[in-house]
Amino acid sequence: MLYLLAIALPPLALLLAGRPFQALLNFLLFVVSIVLAILTFGTLWMICVIWALVVVHGHYNDQRVR
Repeated sequence: MLYLLAIALPPLALLLAGRPFQALLNFLLFVVSIVLAILTFGTLWMICVIWALVVVHGHYNDQRVR
């Protein structure tokens, strides 16, 4: 569930994974990527998605270890 959310709305996935500060930074980057989507060809959005996917994977990994 969080993986799909990380692709669609990366800041929300980070928030639900328990990383509020990273979610705020990712939200700022996400907003900038939407504003500059034409100039950056979606590069910033992909950075947000990759960041969220890495954090969500780590969150699930932590749960499995516990």
